[in-house]
Amino acid sequence: MRRLRTLSETECYIRLYGGWDPMVTLVKVEPRRPRYELAVSGEDLRRGFEARIEARTEELLAELDAAEAAAEAA
Repeated sequence: MRRLRTLSETECYIRLYGGWDPMVTLVKVEPRRPRYELAVSGEDLRRGFEARIEARTEELLAELDAAEAAAEAA
């Protein structure tokens, strides 16, 4: 079957439900605003955070080794 025109939301509702209920109202939803282009991606943030954790782990291991060496010397 070939349609001559596109049906509106109201016409579709009437065809589906056979009438109009006064309790039902149609609400137009405003289009979403465009997303902003960010300078840093989520992947960049993850990599930076991972690098900071690795650096912190290396510092903690160095401190632990120094503490163990000091304990052995005592």
